Amino acid sequence: MEFAFNDEQEMIRTSAEGFLADVSDCAAVRAAMSSDRGYDQALWQRLCSEMYWPAIHIPEAYGGLGLGFVELSILLEQMGRRLFCSPFFATACLATPALLLAADERQKNTWLPRIAQGSVTATLAFTRGSGWGAEDIQATVSSEGEGFVLDGCFGQVIDGDSADLLIVAARTPGSEGEAGISLFVVEADSAGIDRQWLPTMDQTRRLARVHFNRVYLRPEALLAQAGNGWQALQQVLQLACIGLAAEQTGGAQQVLDLSVAYMQERQQFGRPIASFQALKHRAADMMLQVECARSASYYAACVAQEVLDPQGDQQVAEQLPLAAALAKAQCSQTYFHCAAESIQLHGGVGFTWEYDPHLYFKRARASESYLGAPAWHLQQIATAIIGEQP
Repeated sequence: MEFAFNDEQEMIRTSAEGFLADVSDCAAVRAAMSSDRGYDQALWQRLCSEMYWPAIHIPEAYGGLGLGFVELSILLEQMGRRLFCSPFFATACLATPALLLAADERQKNTWLPRIAQGSVTATLAFTRGSGWGAEDIQATVSSEGEGFVLDGCFGQVIDGDSADLLIVAARTPGSEGEAGISLFVVEADSAGIDRQWLPTMDQTRRLARVHFNRVYLRPEALLAQAGNGWQALQQVLQLACIGLAAEQTGGAQQVLDLSVAYMQERQQFGRPIASFQALKHRAADMMLQVECARSASYYAACVAQEVLDPQGDQQVAEQLPLAAALAKAQCSQTYFHCAAESIQLHGGVGFTWEYDPHLYFKRARASESYLGAPAWHLQQIATAIIGEQP
């Protein structure tokens, strides 16, 4: 596949790069991550009303711009470069795909226009612990009258303490594995929902614990068919992996740029340390890995685009599981390697609060484990390849 941005995509990239350079510099990131909500609400509204980014991959029929996952990945890469603190990833990469893939027309018309306008932020809650498979969905849902009652605790919910809308996965009591899983759309201020912010190593992205205590859900809260939600949820998680991979690619590129800039300024033995051959080799290795990550990320984004397009190429769409696993594994490894190298190339100041590499290092480690560590995704790839052999 020969991939290059068209004129419109290049314009989106240039616009995003310039906008985020202005609004998400070092000082802005530090201010946002220490705020009550973890992001600047005024800036978020500006992003929605001026840039229309939450609407980018929502179909025009629901008030969106009708673009694709490649355009979304372009934005995410630039956000990753600037550690942009916002509810964008949770809303655009977790909740919106869930609505696009599992909601009926009434539900789409209710929520997607509000997400596109920026009046609603949303996220996905599905696992309690650190696992990311169907067996890790432990919340339960039971029928009661015409509706449902949901009980359970969800952990590692991105922006779960501030989101307006929750997409929730729960299973029928007694069910196991992929069977009995249902998806629901729930307003976050519903009675019986308790949300608690969880302090974590990466302060640039908020995680929360969300507890449901016999929360009654009306029948219209159900997405897709009761007990048959795993297929849609699995695709949502794979799409989220691709979005996260784009973020990681941007972060890896930025720590490379920061390292090269520092090496050109830092003097040792009367000359810049960038002139030392050993350090040139390390920077070159970082650049090679970043380019490999970018290739994996955008290949996966092209596959994701076919999945979300009702008229998409189904043969390409079938590559989603492998493309997502490859992108997440490659980009996670690249980001953490580059962030760790950046710390080393900055020397003793690399992990001090005054310099930025430690922020990227923490995001790299946190995003490496979220939605599955590289080893887990590589195992999925190996299992799929072995299963295809005669």
